[in-house]
Amino acid sequence: MDFKIRSGIRHQLDEEVTSEKTARHFGSGQVDVYATPAMIALMEKTALESVGSLLPEGYTTVGTEVNVKHLKATAPAKQVRAESYLRKVEGIRLFFELHAWDERGMIGIGTHTRVIVNENEFMEKLK
Repeated sequence: MDFKIRSGIRHQLDEEVTSEKTARHFGSGQVDVYATPAMIALMEKTALESVGSLLPEGYTTVGTEVNVKHLKATAPAKQVRAESYLRKVEGIRLFFELHAWDERGMIGIGTHTRVIVNENEFMEKLK
């Protein structure tokens, strides 16, 4: 099936660093700074949303690989922006470049792979 998704798609999302998004809350650290898992989740969500509306009914994407560097800490109450860029499409595999920034500059960079699946068939395989 040709999903008509082409490389070059960009998408951005913003979020505030709340107490629920800190390393202490996630259990990934003992300080109140933006958690690496929260940053990765925002980056992954950005990629997910970038192609979601382009898929036919009953299809979605699932993440299969994430490779991210968390470059700098961000304090609570600050804003973070993530951007995904669809670099390459190989059949049902989508390859993204990811970036995240706060007011001081880039805080994260990485890559992410998603695969297009039929949601019902995917869930049926788990039974």
